[in-house]
Amino acid sequence: MTQNHLPELAAETVRRAIERGAADAECTISEGSEFSVNVRMREVESLKQAGSRGAGLRILKGKHTGSAHTSDLSPDGIRQMVDAAIELASITGEDPHAGLPDDAEFGKIPGDLQLYCADVERLETPFKIGLARAAEESALAADPRITNSEGGSFDSHLGRRVFANSRGFAGEYRTSYCSLAAAPVAREGESMERDYWVSFSRGFVGLETPEQIGRIAAERTLRRLGARKVETQRVPVIFEPRTARTLLGNIFEAVHGDSIYRHASFLADKLGQKVATENLTVIDDGTIPGLFGSSPFDDEGVPTRRTPVIERGVLKSYLLNTYTARKLGMKTTGNASRGLSGNAGIGHGNLFIEPGARPPAEIIASISNGLYVTELIGSGVNIVTGDYSRGAVGLWIRNGELAFPVSEITIAANLINMLMEMEAIGSDLEFRGSTAAPTLLIREMTVGGR
Repeated sequence: MTQNHLPELAAETVRRAIERGAADAECTISEGSEFSVNVRMREVESLKQAGSRGAGLRILKGKHTGSAHTSDLSPDGIRQMVDAAIELASITGEDPHAGLPDDAEFGKIPGDLQLYCADVERLETPFKIGLARAAEESALAADPRITNSEGGSFDSHLGRRVFANSRGFAGEYRTSYCSLAAAPVAREGESMERDYWVSFSRGFVGLETPEQIGRIAAERTLRRLGARKVETQRVPVIFEPRTARTLLGNIFEAVHGDSIYRHASFLADKLGQKVATENLTVIDDGTIPGLFGSSPFDDEGVPTRRTPVIERGVLKSYLLNTYTARKLGMKTTGNASRGLSGNAGIGHGNLFIEPGARPPAEIIASISNGLYVTELIGSGVNIVTGDYSRGAVGLWIRNGELAFPVSEITIAANLINMLMEMEAIGSDLEFRGSTAAPTLLIREMTVGGR
């Protein structure tokens, strides 16, 4: 079957499921190719090039659901997938909230969201290996203290997603991305440290140069040399953008529909209430052209949209698919996400914190004694209670300047307080993935050291 026939195959699979007794059905077909190379100490350490194609089907018989998937897109493979989904639906229990979205909710964002760039497909393997090699070489050449490397790497992916259901919805879109990274290792005396820098883009033209990536990775690694512990104390804590993005991950878990209807979130039953400082606005937007969380429709055929999650400190919306929306007596927010089979879960689009007006340097200069966090370790966050405790690496701030590197410390607080005490939000918002945050200042956290 040719690539151009995949939409017809999805529609035909749905028709077969209905003929076999399904009341409703939805089919997802996904195909893609990926490339990955890692160069370590100027030699190719690993290289992978692979392609995949598969189909998934979910059917409903009354309030019973069944799902199956296959990588065999031949007529026999599709028939077996349909039979398996029908059989599973006959043995699953009823769920009163199961079902497709309402007919009026189906649709897709018009126009080109710039999710696919043909220049990625045109890149030749030797050229991609050369990019990884050049990124690593740039880092190795930056300073004699850089004596080793975890490698330079280049990755790319080309994908296509097709979706059809028994209510007449059909849609598809193509995607591409590539990334270039370097991760050098530096040594000075007994101190040995590593860090990295990576650039992501939908198209090759949007990547930072290998020279930039190697230089920034080297600078980040060198500034960690001679790291020490500090005394345990309560001080202001600044999260640089790379670590600030992890706080968005915690917010996403807290507004996730599953967490809300299970009452497993510190934000459950808080809609319309003030949950953060007025400085904070969090947006989920799957409609921004060219970004990694964008798509014309979600994995139930509902258009993506811009959803204010927290607006000037007030909780405005949870993020929901059809199932969790029905559990909560609400409407889907177009955030359904799934693989090839099974019920849809929940994913975010481009989830970001709106930038403030203060440059990062000004925020740092306002702190007489505090911590600037450049890396977080572990996952000690309890979304039910909001308790937050993670290992950290960073730079100590003294008299408004980054004074010395610190490591082997922890930072602890409660997310409820952290959201309320977010005193400053930087102007440096930049998308390097589907989550993005500027520099963030938390008024006070416990830094655990000696």
